Amino acid sequence: MQLRSSPASPFGRKVKIGAALCGVALDIVWADTSDPGDSLRSQNPLGKIPALLREGKAPVFDSPVILEFLDIEAGGGCIIPAAGEARIAALTQQALADGIMDAALLQVYEVRHRAENERSPKWVENQAGKVTRGLDAFAAALPARGGVSAPAHVGEIGLACALGYLDLRFAGAWRAGYPVLVDWLADFAARVPAFEATRPPA
Repeated sequence: MQLRSSPASPFGRKVKIGAALCGVALDIVWADTSDPGDSLRSQNPLGKIPALLREGKAPVFDSPVILEFLDIEAGGGCIIPAAGEARIAALTQQALADGIMDAALLQVYEVRHRAENERSPKWVENQAGKVTRGLDAFAAALPARGGVSAPAHVGEIGLACALGYLDLRFAGAWRAGYPVLVDWLADFAARVPAFEATRPPA
């Protein structure tokens, strides 16, 4: 199977970590979401990454669905709790982490794709507020361990990738205000070697 992604994508990193934890081998094929000639647009009509390509079967996208697929491939209960409140909690935490990453990406894109005189400080502030509220929520209630056979579930994987992306694109400014998350991330990295192995280039 092939994973279309890019080196810095936190959503692609989620999938690479999930695949490692579930023991599913993936070939990584880089994609350029801004290139209309990239075959990604025929693999995912939205032109978004990550997208998982399976021989003779329809592509799977995006990261939450791919992680669900990987969990099924591993027999279930690997990175997503099988049932009950543990499952709902992990999936909700994944959604919160994805929202943090979306808001962070939109701030990056505002600078990358808009001329300075076209940028909206109010809009950027709105996105930054989502990141702050998301981090506040995680700091107040860290993801619970357990419920899966792997060392981490999708909510934890998502949070780690969100914090990693904030380190990459925002120089780790979050760290000063969230020592509990700094400690949590260090613990996650220690028990999930794939986190360091998938670290994007600076």
